[in-house]
Amino acid sequence: MTKKASSKKRKASKDDVDVSVTDEAMVETDDAAAPAKEKDTHVDDSVIQFESDGRYRNKQRCLVLCSRGVTARYRHLLEDLRTLLPHHKKESKLDPGSEGAARAVNDIAEMRNCNSVLFLECRKRQDAYLWMGKLGQSAGPSVRFHVTNIHTMDELRLTGNCMKGSRPVLSFDESFARLDHLKILKELFVDVFGTPRGHPKSKPFVDRVMAFYYADNKIWVRNYQILEQQASNALEARLAKKQSGQDSATSLVEIGPRFVLNPVRIFRGSFGGQTLYRNPDFVSPNEIRAAERRDKGSAYMDRKNQQKRRKIRKEELVVPEDPLDSVFR
Repeated sequence: MTKKASSKKRKASKDDVDVSVTDEAMVETDDAAAPAKEKDTHVDDSVIQFESDGRYRNKQRCLVLCSRGVTARYRHLLEDLRTLLPHHKKESKLDPGSEGAARAVNDIAEMRNCNSVLFLECRKRQDAYLWMGKLGQSAGPSVRFHVTNIHTMDELRLTGNCMKGSRPVLSFDESFARLDHLKILKELFVDVFGTPRGHPKSKPFVDRVMAFYYADNKIWVRNYQILEQQASNALEARLAKKQSGQDSATSLVEIGPRFVLNPVRIFRGSFGGQTLYRNPDFVSPNEIRAAERRDKGSAYMDRKNQQKRRKIRKEELVVPEDPLDSVFR
């Protein structure tokens, strides 16, 4: 009995020691984590730093296609966008037919295993509308833009250049964090224009910036190259270090393309559904052209009325007969 009691007592004391050690370790861990937590509060939550293992995990695929009947300028713009998106899936021109483009695009995206879409629609061979949205199980939201001020890479011939397939830095101005509908558009832009890390067709370099600016109730899209200029001699190096504090000067050089997106409507689903946002300032191009034709028609009517008034005024300007006109004959 004495040996059993002593063994039980020894075992109990050992358990007590283990529990106390575990509690002390937990307390030390909490104490050690406390200052780290306080330190993390000073770091911006939007900046998440993590090491890359080079694996392709974020498998984003964007379907890029256009409707039949697009002009050469819009087709070149679409080719420039495909160049900027190494994770795109190319598809031939779409003929919507009687069922419309929404169902056809959703079916094509499902067959191509794409979870986002970039669809360029052309109306009357002069008006371009860009559809952008999320597909898959949780389809939506989607947005329709009216595209204006289009300038392609070949047209601009800018000096900027970047490696094909490189990953961009997406830059948004402060309006995308302040306005609700721009927050939705920001997520769509990140999913569509953000190249996934580790994509087989992408390069592990970041040498360009894709900027989105909100001005005049429109979104202005620009693409820049990150250019680092090294000093050629000691004098330039000293001046650069005096101005910027660095030996090399970093600048942005525009590459192209450039275009302006005017949001028309944001839908809850993919190419339809409940309307989340409608742009009250958007005026259809058809209404603008109709107003221009009315102005031309009113100018024609004003000119004709002026001719009628001038004719009447000439008829009224009659010289009265002089009673002494026949005296000297």
